[in-house]
Formats: sequence, C-alpha cells, structure tokens
Amino acid sequence: MKNSIYILFIFFIFSSCQDVIELEVPNAEPRLVIDASLNWFEGTSGSYQTIKLTLSAPFFNNEIPAATGANIFVTDQNNTVYNFIDTNSNGTYECFNFNPQLNQEYSLTVIYNNETYFGIETLTAVTPIDYVEQNNDGGFSGDEIEIKAFYTDPADEENYYFFEFQEEYESNPNLQVYDDEFINGNQIFAFYSNEDTEVGNELMIRNYGVSKQFYQFMTLLLQQTSDGGGPFEIQPATVRGNCINQTNPQNFPFGYFRVSQATEVMYTIE
Repeated sequence: MKNSIYILFIFFIFSSCQDVIELEVPNAEPRLVIDASLNWFEGTSGSYQTIKLTLSAPFFNNEIPAATGANIFVTDQNNTVYNFIDTNSNGTYECFNFNPQLNQEYSLTVIYNNETYFGIETLTAVTPIDYVEQNNDGGFSGDEIEIKAFYTDPADEENYYFFEFQEEYESNPNLQVYDDEFINGNQIFAFYSNEDTEVGNELMIRNYGVSKQFYQFMTLLLQQTSDGGGPFEIQPATVRGNCINQTNPQNFPFGYFRVSQATEVMYTIE
C-alpha cells in the first residue's frame, strides 16, 4: 500500500511539471526612446557625436526595434544647427561637425512620425579623476577587490557627477551618480566592486559632468532598476527624461538629452 501511494505521488509531481503556464504581460503602444548623450572627452575635439533612437518593446522581446526615418538636429545658443543623419538606416544618427562649448545651452529637436520632440541641456564641465586606488581586502569576507576613483570637488560650486565603470568582459556598465552636498571642496571617491573581478582585467572608468536635473533623473532610474526586484514588479512611477512631445504631450518619450564634458581612465586590476 505504501509503495502504491509513493508511486502515485511521484506520478503527480511529474504530471504537474508538464503543465504550461502562460503569462499575460500587458503590452503598451511603443514609445520613442531617445538616447542622446553628447560627450566631449578630454583630449578630443568632440566633433563626432551620435544619437540613438529606438522604440519601446514588450518585456520578452529579444530585439529592440530601431526608430529610423527621423529628422534630428541640435541647436546651440548662437543658433548654429548641427544635423544628425542616420547614414546606415539603423537608428544611430551621426554628426561630424559638433562644436562643444562649456556652459553653453543646446536644444535637441527630433521629428519622428509627424511628431516633434524637444529637449534642452547645458554642457557641464567635468572634474578630473586624481588617481585610482585598489583594495584587495574588501567585502564582508575580506577577499574582494574594491576600486576607488578619487576626485576633488570644486569649492563654492554645486556639482553633480555621473560615473561609469565597465570591466572587460562585462556586457553592461556599472552606473553611479554623486553630488557634493556633504563634500563640497573636498577630495572624495567613486566606488566599484564586482565579485567576478580578476587580476589583469582592464577597467574603464569614466566621469561625466552633469546637471542637477540629470542627477535626479538617474537617481530615480537607478533606484527602480537596482537588484532585488523581480521582472514583474510594478515600478512606482514612470521615470521621464527632459524631452517632451510638443505635438502630442500624452505620447511622451523615454530617455534623456544630456551634454557633458567627460574624462576617462583605463585601470588594470592588480
């Protein structure tokens, strides 16, 4: 009798495992996604810039559709117009004659599907990275590699920082934002740690000068995409960037228009 009950129990488990559960994921109408980060790296002219347009897609889609056929241009405060052309028809719009000037205001205009999107940002100066320090005794276990990128905050200014760390073989960068509310005029560091870090790997460290508005945008975005939430967790609110749809405000875009001076350091993990 016991053997019969056991066999029935095993049969029930394997039969249950064969059930197919179909999840109904709500799909909204595609929205335009504007990835317009114009970065002027130290030591370069900054003349070559790109803006990428895509469309939002359902959660389980393997491909992100490109938004082609748009008309894009950036205008500075002297009314100089810089055109961005999708030469390869892949949603990446290129400009070869951009002229970056610190503290100058730039406006972005995107015309797509007969709707006009508009955003304004000021090119913000960057704070150089002073040096990079490595600690091999970090973490709770005392055997993790920790990297600190030190920089000196300018005194008597309101500054915001956007750091990007990416180790070779990493598909996505580690993004962080900082402000100088409690460290004004002092030296401080941005922090990076990865349990998969290996000695000899190249670590790219980038710092971008950003506006307060972008700092607030990224703070909310990073909070909502941090580890701990499941794929079906409902976000408390849609994080909107600084681009608006002038033709149809309800059809607002995702993404952000940012103009930054930037610095980069390549560090080899020791």
